[in-house]
Amino acid sequence: MTEAMFYKKLEGGDVRCGLCNHFCRIKPKKRGICGVRENEDGILKTLVYGRLIAMHVDPIEKKPLYHFMPGHLSYSIATVGCNFRCLHCQNADISQMPAERGIISGEFIEPERVVAEALAARCKSVAYTYTEPTIFFEYAFDVSKLAAERGLKNVFVSNGYMSEEATRTIEPYLDAINVDLKGDGEFYKKVCGARLDPVKRTIELMWGLGIWVEVTTLVIPGYNDSDQQLRDIAEFLVGISSDIPWHVTAFYPTYKLKDAPPTPAKTIRRAAEIGRDVGLSYVYGGNIPGEDENTICANCGETLVERFAFRVARNGIVDGKCPNCGEEVAGVW
Repeated sequence: MTEAMFYKKLEGGDVRCGLCNHFCRIKPKKRGICGVRENEDGILKTLVYGRLIAMHVDPIEKKPLYHFMPGHLSYSIATVGCNFRCLHCQNADISQMPAERGIISGEFIEPERVVAEALAARCKSVAYTYTEPTIFFEYAFDVSKLAAERGLKNVFVSNGYMSEEATRTIEPYLDAINVDLKGDGEFYKKVCGARLDPVKRTIELMWGLGIWVEVTTLVIPGYNDSDQQLRDIAEFLVGISSDIPWHVTAFYPTYKLKDAPPTPAKTIRRAAEIGRDVGLSYVYGGNIPGEDENTICANCGETLVERFAFRVARNGIVDGKCPNCGEEVAGVW
């Protein structure tokens, strides 16, 4: 076990974890909500440093990141654990393993090996994904520093619940992030076991720090698919920048939310229309191949990047601009 970052010692041997916005007070021999940070005699330890449960080569579009070096491969890693309890988690077998089964599984992989394998696979970035990267922050931090030294970019796919201190610590090495903005406050409370406001603050802070940000909303029928909920999310993003890409993604029944129906394509189209009506320049449909996958110039309507599923068929952006009208296209190209 490795000593954790971001904690304070309290009276009686308790510690206060400062990694995420739960700010867990953890008693001796107990763990935080994430299930992977344990108080050992007044010292907070991370139980998952280097213990990877997943290592894959993915297209960056799978994250999803559409405005960050389209078409490149990203070396994607994860440990077990999560600081949310989402009823619809598609990776619950690994994200909830410590909380539900008390198991910390995974093979120890040194940070140097992650970077070496990413380079060998001709990836241009390392993605910290599948589960919440915040909960294996110490490892992600060490890998990201090595990756940056070797010319690789670093990408988080996150619920956005990390503390401001953690955000500012990773900022020098983090190039892009996709944050799930899941719904309204009631949705976060009932479905995720968390709060909405910290996620909003993280999105604002990340964008303000110059990290490339894209946002995903998984649209679940009967839970977060009302026009007002979708409009509220879109208006919040526009209030930061109309250049933030918004991915409205179709839900399929899984984990503890198998009673909800799959999201109809017409709902995804409606959500995308709401985003554009509110003023977002780039809105994408997800989990339904062929639905709003292309990047369109916000000025002249020219199709700039053609996609199908996770494959880029054509990228017509030239020097970060639309070749038809010269409009700058927000992103990292």
